[in-house]
Formats: sequence, C-alpha cells, structure tokens
Amino acid sequence: MDLYVVGLLVLSLFFLSYRLYSSFVARHFELNDVNPTPACLVNDGVDYVPAKARFLFGQHFSAITAAGPIVGPILAGLWFGWGPALLWIVLGSVFIGAVHDFSSLIGSVRHKAQSVAEIVRTHMGERAFLFFTAFIWLSLIYVIVAFTDLTSASFVEPRFGGGVAASSTLYLLLAFIMGLCLYRLHMPLWLATTIFVPLVGVIIWGGEKVPLIVPSSWGVEPRIVWDLILLAYCFVASVLPMWLLLQPRGYLGGFFLYGFLFFGLMGILFGGRSAEYSFFIAWTNPSGLPLFPLLFVTIACGACSGFHGIVSSGTTSKQIEKETDCRRIGYGAMLMEGLVAVISLSTVMMLIPSDPTLKEQPDRIFANGIATFVNLFGIDMELAHSFALLTFATFIFDTLDVATRLGRYLFQELTGWKGTLGRYGATLCTLAMPAAYVLFVPTTIQLGGSKPVPTWALVWSLFGTSNQLLAALTLLGLTVWLRKQRGKIFLVILLPTLFMLLMTLWSLLLWITPFIRKIVNGDFLVDPSLVNGFGATVLFILATLLILMSGVIVRRRY
Repeated sequence: MDLYVVGLLVLSLFFLSYRLYSSFVARHFELNDVNPTPACLVNDGVDYVPAKARFLFGQHFSAITAAGPIVGPILAGLWFGWGPALLWIVLGSVFIGAVHDFSSLIGSVRHKAQSVAEIVRTHMGERAFLFFTAFIWLSLIYVIVAFTDLTSASFVEPRFGGGVAASSTLYLLLAFIMGLCLYRLHMPLWLATTIFVPLVGVIIWGGEKVPLIVPSSWGVEPRIVWDLILLAYCFVASVLPMWLLLQPRGYLGGFFLYGFLFFGLMGILFGGRSAEYSFFIAWTNPSGLPLFPLLFVTIACGACSGFHGIVSSGTTSKQIEKETDCRRIGYGAMLMEGLVAVISLSTVMMLIPSDPTLKEQPDRIFANGIATFVNLFGIDMELAHSFALLTFATFIFDTLDVATRLGRYLFQELTGWKGTLGRYGATLCTLAMPAAYVLFVPTTIQLGGSKPVPTWALVWSLFGTSNQLLAALTLLGLTVWLRKQRGKIFLVILLPTLFMLLMTLWSLLLWITPFIRKIVNGDFLVDPSLVNGFGATVLFILATLLILMSGVIVRRRY
C-alpha cells in the first residue's frame, strides 16, 4: 500500500471525527459562550490570561506533544506490525484520547480552572485527592526516567551523537539568552523571532562541526554521565523562573514541531514511498508479552495520554477565552498529536523487513525516516539527519523540564513544603528516584544475549501503563462529576474509562506477577523486575483504591 493512501485516509478520518464526533460530544456538554471563563473572570495578567483560540492552540499542542508519539508507535510497529499500531492510533485518538483531553479541559473550566486532582477532591474527597496526587507524582517519575535515558542514548550515538549533544546544549543556551532579551531587555517578540529562529538553523549546522563527546576515559559509561547531566538540567529548569528558560525554549521548540509536521506530511503524501514493512507480525512481542494489553500501553501519547489532562487542567484552562474554544483546543490538538504518531509510524512502514535500520533504537529509525522526507527538498542528508535528531531531543526537553516542575509542585502540595527551601528540596526529591534508577538498576540482556537493554526500554511499558492509567483515573473522576448531571454524556466518558482501566490494570499485572514470584522465592537481588514490579504494585494499589472509592460515592449518591 502506498503511504499517500494511508496519509489521505488518516487525514480524512480525523477531519470527519472532528466535524461529527467532537460536535456530538461538545453538544452534550452544552458549551455556551455566555458563561464567563475563569481566564476572563480572574484575568490577573500572570496565570489567568484569556487568549485567542488560534494562539492558545499552538501553545497547548506544543505542551502535550513530546517524544511519546514518536517512540511508542515505532516500538509497537516493530513488535506487532504497522496495522495494529495504526488502528490503535486512529481509534484511540478519536474515541478516547481526544475525548479525555476535551473533557479534562472543559471540566477544569467549569471548576474555576482547578486541576484534575482538585476536581477529584471536590467530588471524591480529601483521601481520594491524596491518592490521586501521589499517583500522578509516581507517573511523572517514570516519565523522567524514560525520557532522560532516551536523550542520553541520542547523545552517545556513534555517528551523529556528539553533534546532537552540541546542538542541544547550544539550543538551550539560545533559549536562555532569548528569555533575557524578551524580559530584561524588553525586545519585541517579532524581533526576537526574527533573530533567534534563524539561529536555531545555525546551531543545527554548527553542532556537527563542534561535537560534544564525553570521553570513556573518565571511568564512567558516557551514557550515565549524560543521564546525570540531563537530570541536573531538569533541576535547574524546574527552579528557574518560567520566563527565563521554559517559555522561550517552548516557543522555539514550536518551530521544530511545525517543521516536523510539514516535512512529515509532505514525505508521506508526495514522497512516493510504499508501506513495505509487515502489516501484522505476531500476537506477542519479542519478549513474549501479548499484544493485548501491551499495544495499548506501548503507544500512549499519540492515542491517549494522562499527561494531557494535567496540561489541560494545569495551564490551558486558565487561558480559555470562550467555552466553545475547548472543542478546538482539547479535541483538535489531540488529533494533531495522533497525526504526529502516524508520521512516526511511517518511518517504520516504509522500510523492508530486512533493512538493518530496523535493528536501531527508535530515535535512529525516526531520524532516518524524517531525514529521508527532508531530503526530498534538496537538503543535505547529514544536515537533515541532524535536524531530525535535534527535533527528537527538543520534544524530550519539553517533557522533561515540564514533568520535573509538575513533580515539584505535586511534592510540595503533598508535603506542604513551602518557600525557597521547599522549591529546591521538592525538586531534589523528585529527581532522586530517576537518578537512583539510572545509576543502580542494572541492565539485563536481550533475548539471545545480543546486547544490554537500555534503561528507557526497561521502563517504557511501565511508563506507558502509568500514563494510560492516569488517563483512565482522570476519566473516572470526570465520570463521577458528570454522573451528577444525570445525562447520557457520562456514558461517552465511562466507556473509554472502562476500556483503559482494563488494559492498564492487566498490564500492571504482567509486572506484578514475576515480582511476587521473586519475593515468595526470597530473591531480593536488585534488578528491573524487582524495581518495576514494586512500582507496578504501588500503582495498582492506588488505582484500585480510587476505583473502589468512586464506586462507593456513585452508589451512595445516585
């Protein structure tokens, strides 16, 4: 099958779902622009600032789109074939992910722009709020572990790694300088854009000229050194003012995102490539784990993501100007992320099964595919490859620093740790577990004893599971709220909730079973199955308690 056929089919389905299904869902929420939004009611010029939908869409889209819709689709495509992966991306985005994002956003707007955790507190009580907040914090830990190690893997890649590391470092420095120019020198945004966006192109080109390489002679594996450097960056980014690094970095990162979408769509529609890879491979992955439920937690972002609910109710809801904007921003941006996932999957689809590129890590497969698309425009292949890898790293930076800052907020909220000491201490506590994981949890050997499994691969399924379970629990809290309205709309939320709960709890059991077996046998050797099994058990217990509490509340009230 030609890629352009797949691309046109996906674009058509997403267009129809936005026109028809999102309209159906939004109609039952009775969106009304007469109702003043929290952004308009408060409008403090700091956190609550009404924004036009066309501007807020881009900000929200950049915030929710990271490396998840790149790595997950590539892994699932390699394991099970591109057919199951594509079906889950499309159906998941339309009926679950977009519904989750939209309902999280309008739910927050209807609750004075409160977070999802606060909505849970309102409708399920203080204890449920504490359980839910702890669950979010643990989920963010796995985000940080997986994405830190993915980035370090890109930095130690033999051919392009040093150049990407140099470009990434210069990119962050560029964002820092841009922040100073905007907020200290009061440079107009148009002028800053004119100056700094072209400089991004310069650092993509220049990074290859001055590669940044950690020598192996230091006595520590270079990958671990980069892991620790990246965690140090997360610490700094979490405590610095938003305007100094995160906002300008996010603004510049948006240009990578839209450039990636442009080149990806042009490559799919006009590149003349066909789907050469297998449509379906097997019902189990190479480790013997089943397609059900593994497919639905391997592809998290790009089909459904609990992280989106945190963004929707954390920052976006405070900027919604009109209730009707929630449909475009909440539902529409998720469909755009689904498109990112399809483009990522296409980098596997166009390779023949014997292509040696398929044995590489996801970032290399992604970079190879996107570079091929970029090369269609006559851009040098090496420069195109550097652009793709830096795009990948940029997406991860966007997730890493936001996840760390959110983790710091949640830890402070759970402990009541205030002030400067609380800000630094909560950040250290949030990063302590990821640092311990990359330092002390040993890698294992792949099937056949070929090579060590990287840290990100050891936690990817558990990261995806926690992220998907967070989405399910968010939908569960919204279902309790919507049940009060006694309308049928709560069923639109309840059915995706039940499906995601089934898949994610089933996935956790796949981790918990060998963990319990090791404990029963008295095997306490620290390895991934022990560490991940313990984490899976904690997540399972928290989720079960929240499910039981929601059932009791619904039964008692209704």
